[in-house]
Amino acid sequence: MTMHLTPDVLLRAYAIGVFPMAESRNDPNLFFVEPKKRGIIPLDDFHVPKSLRKTIRKGVFDIRTDTAFGAVIDGCAEATRDRPDTWINEEIRQLYAQLFEMGNAHSVETWRDGRLVGGLYGVSLGGAFFGESMFSRETNASKVALVRLVEILKAGGFGLLDTQFVTDHLCRFGAVEIDQAEYRKRLAKALTFVAEWRA
Repeated sequence: MTMHLTPDVLLRAYAIGVFPMAESRNDPNLFFVEPKKRGIIPLDDFHVPKSLRKTIRKGVFDIRTDTAFGAVIDGCAEATRDRPDTWINEEIRQLYAQLFEMGNAHSVETWRDGRLVGGLYGVSLGGAFFGESMFSRETNASKVALVRLVEILKAGGFGLLDTQFVTDHLCRFGAVEIDQAEYRKRLAKALTFVAEWRA
């Protein structure tokens, strides 16, 4: 059964700790997910590897925010050798585009020589930011975007960076796994914050 969502319903879902996915980018059906173990990056314990610090200091990439939201989703949805399929279907594209227009979704983009080479997008609600997906067409492009995201969240008074799941890639930045009850507690607290996207 296809589940058609509205942006408002989607925000209410995030507020109780669930998010939508599709089985594949060609599957029109959506379903809600609430992991028993949730990935987060504690903002105060964010770690930037030394080699990445060097890349950032060199200014290899031009970092922008909210200038190519649709293109970032497209980048996250595209097939690669390591990721032949994704969970981002057309309905997800449209829903998050609407959230972007409402000011509840944002992108952090890495550009090089006028080309979009990496980035990430996610949803902001109160003092919580829900990272949805990231992509990279050049080495370190998505990692640099993540570093910039954390800078923005800290500056804006956010209290929670939700990564949904934990990967080896995210562990290098300090991502940890917490159980549902602890996640709900942290989410409820973060939703009381008055945070601002200061890009």
